[in-house]
Amino acid sequence: MSSHNNEHESIPQGPPSRKEMSRRQFLTYTLGGATAFMGVGAILPMIRFAVDPVLHKKGAGEFIKVAETAKITDVPQEFTFELPQQDGWYASTATLTAWIRKDENGEIYALSPICKHLGCTVGWNNDKAYPDEYHCPCHGARYTKLGKNLAVAPKPLDQYKTKIDGDWVYLGEIVPNTEVKKEA
Repeated sequence: MSSHNNEHESIPQGPPSRKEMSRRQFLTYTLGGATAFMGVGAILPMIRFAVDPVLHKKGAGEFIKVAETAKITDVPQEFTFELPQQDGWYASTATLTAWIRKDENGEIYALSPICKHLGCTVGWNNDKAYPDEYHCPCHGARYTKLGKNLAVAPKPLDQYKTKIDGDWVYLGEIVPNTEVKKEA
């Protein structure tokens, strides 16, 4: 009997020395990792959408070639030009209009034809009752040659940023009118 007891004591009792992962731990880690991966995959586009406008550099503004300087007089003339634009993946061309003239000092400036009352398009000298004025046919708004509001409209016509390069007039972004201060 004593030899039998000695053999029994030499066999190690208990768990093996190497720790093994249980099925429950494996499933917990696998499902947790897959859930985290899918969560990041869903949240990352939302973060990109929120941060994307900050990442884009705002350009100094593009100028579009519109008219020859020799064609510009002291009487406002209507010029139409095209502006290429990109909206997501959709590329299109917008057709815009400007009223361009020279002032008394020979400087060229351009006014937007969009009425500041309700957004209709104004015309130059198109109302015989009020000669030499911009007139809005929708609700009767009137503006001076420099774009100052006379009736109905709450603000003067906006103007385009202008640049002269060689013999051409280039128009940029639309800004609030600064020419009306000269009329006062």
